[in-house]
Amino acid sequence: MATRQPFTDTDTADEAVRATCDDATTCKRFATSKGYWKDPYIQYFARSVGERKAPEINRGYYARVQGVNHLLDAFIKKAECDCQVINLGAGLDTTFWRLKDENLMPRKFFEVDFPTVVARKIHNIKTKPPLSKPIIETHSTDSLLLDAHSLDSDRYCIIGADLRDVSNLDEKLKKFQLNPELPTLLLSECVLVYMTPSQSSNLVHWAAETFHTAMFINYEQVNMSDRFGQVMIENLQRRQCTLAGVEACQSLDSQKERFLKTGWENADALDMMTVYSMLPQDDVARIERLEFLDERELLQQLLQHYSICWASKDKHSLGLSQLAF
Repeated sequence: MATRQPFTDTDTADEAVRATCDDATTCKRFATSKGYWKDPYIQYFARSVGERKAPEINRGYYARVQGVNHLLDAFIKKAECDCQVINLGAGLDTTFWRLKDENLMPRKFFEVDFPTVVARKIHNIKTKPPLSKPIIETHSTDSLLLDAHSLDSDRYCIIGADLRDVSNLDEKLKKFQLNPELPTLLLSECVLVYMTPSQSSNLVHWAAETFHTAMFINYEQVNMSDRFGQVMIENLQRRQCTLAGVEACQSLDSQKERFLKTGWENADALDMMTVYSMLPQDDVARIERLEFLDERELLQQLLQHYSICWASKDKHSLGLSQLAF
């Protein structure tokens, strides 16, 4: 009889990271229920609206979603949809369905996450026709590859893999028709921070080596060495969540440096307070009327501790270095 593997600290840490996927989904579900932005698909991944979230959390998620979407959509438009997207650590994200609705579908949309997260997402897709129908509509043949830890159709693919094992990730993506010749957008949101600096550097370097025309969007913590940052770290540690890669989150420069040192030609970074001030101000005014915010200072502190960093390399001269806010 096989001996059972001992349960390690790494397992506990990974479980805590997987739980952050539910946090993000419930926060997005609550914010959309309040009208911050529209997402008709999030309801299929979060059963109920859940408990009330503070207005600064809702505005923070609004800034995150609008900021990431701004760069993602700009890239797809530059490539005229003749590109692919890889969402690393995608969780229960609904971007594929939004892009289809907005006629911004890339040639193929890949998602990668822990196998247990992927299994849940595939189950939701299989059992919810509003999720499965758009996948079937964009698929040309009768057969669609579907098992517990992967789904593969012509335009959408979900893969269960550990991002810390780059060679396995590369093998799985290529098995599902990843095309290194296509302009490629890679996206990670609060993912790299849970990996050690060498693990995240390996991943970012693999992306720079694999694609000659590409952009990498990374949303995560920044300015983590001040008191507010320390409190954020302590709060996560209480939930067994260790920010193994926090040293890359010291400043906007350290965020950019991670990419510039691993083969990317250009890198830019902004904290989310700056991004918030650069979003279309008529829509910002609309969302600010949704809920009264007691302490604007708290919102500022929160947004100053998150950032979007985007890096590019552009052999096809698409003008990727011009993409900004």
